[in-house]
Amino acid sequence: MRDLDRVINRKGTNSVKWDALNIFFGKDDLIPLWVADMDFPAPDEVTEALIERAKHPVYGYSILDDRYYHSIINWFSKKHKWNIEKDWIVYTPGVVPAINWLIQSLTEAGDKIIIQEPVYHPFKESIKLNDRIPVINELRLQDDNYLMDFESLEACIDDKVKLLILCNPHNPVGRVWTKEELENLGRICLKHNILVISDEIHGDLTYKGHNHIPYSSISEEFANNSVVCTAPTKTFNLAGLQCPNIIIPNETLRDKFNDIINKQHIQTATPFGIVGVQAAYENGENWLQEVMEYIEGNLEYMINFFKENIPEIKVIKPQGTYLAWLDFTALNIPRKELNHILIDKAKVALNDGYMFGKSGENFQRINIACPRLILEEGLKRMEKQFRM
Repeated sequence: MRDLDRVINRKGTNSVKWDALNIFFGKDDLIPLWVADMDFPAPDEVTEALIERAKHPVYGYSILDDRYYHSIINWFSKKHKWNIEKDWIVYTPGVVPAINWLIQSLTEAGDKIIIQEPVYHPFKESIKLNDRIPVINELRLQDDNYLMDFESLEACIDDKVKLLILCNPHNPVGRVWTKEELENLGRICLKHNILVISDEIHGDLTYKGHNHIPYSSISEEFANNSVVCTAPTKTFNLAGLQCPNIIIPNETLRDKFNDIINKQHIQTATPFGIVGVQAAYENGENWLQEVMEYIEGNLEYMINFFKENIPEIKVIKPQGTYLAWLDFTALNIPRKELNHILIDKAKVALNDGYMFGKSGENFQRINIACPRLILEEGLKRMEKQFRM
């Protein structure tokens, strides 16, 4: 068993999460429970592979070989029962850049793109920055669980809607969409000739009783009308290696995307990204299981902590991801004042829910992928300010 309780000092490592607090929050003495990376060490097998590669003193341009592709194909076959082909895989240096390039290659300026708020904020930013129009199909909160609103989805569709960006599993609300939900969504998109980009970067991070279903794996029709964005970065804490892979079964869509990639002169992965992907997908399964058990323990600890100490703060229990959605509505505190209390008084760094859409105004997103000691300290600081 790995020692996931060990607190690793990340300050001074150019960490956004730890070293950029002053830039984003105006203070550097906060408990950082915000950016979506883990405070756990990557799998030993990854570290060892990177060290071994670093021993070779030349770090030149690199190619993606068969081992790289097979590591991805084998992982998705074993983990998600999804049989993908080598030709479907397109390397990009990031999922968010890929979403921008997909928007550019698959839509035109002035087209409309649907997103389901509250949702990962770069979706809307990417739409606007590329002169497309965001259309909001809000998720519906019912009995402490978020649901897709299919009636509202159909109502917001017109002939200018060309694309829907799906978050699966959903960031920040933590839903792992069921096959039935995905099928309902897919039928509507097929009916109205709407392409689907499915961001599945959190797809490996599901809790007991919940299984991630890759959107394109459901049927050949869905596969031909969709793009799936994947990466081992969230799964194995490798974000700095910049090694996502975009899965595009439809050759016509793939050619359009590759055309944009080629115009940008996007190079292949770094030698360390290549090695990291291979080592993680080939040898990281046991590490992932231990980490998810630990994170699930953190989740239960946090739920019980709020129930016992600040019941006004409600946890929308996630089914996947290491992010949790906290509902502060019962405290009846205006957004700016709430942020002031969290940052200036409690000295904790969370993500303001409003950044994920207007429906997130009374919420905050918390990252629980950290040693229990760090989470405990953050929650105790909040208790001191909010306990009634």
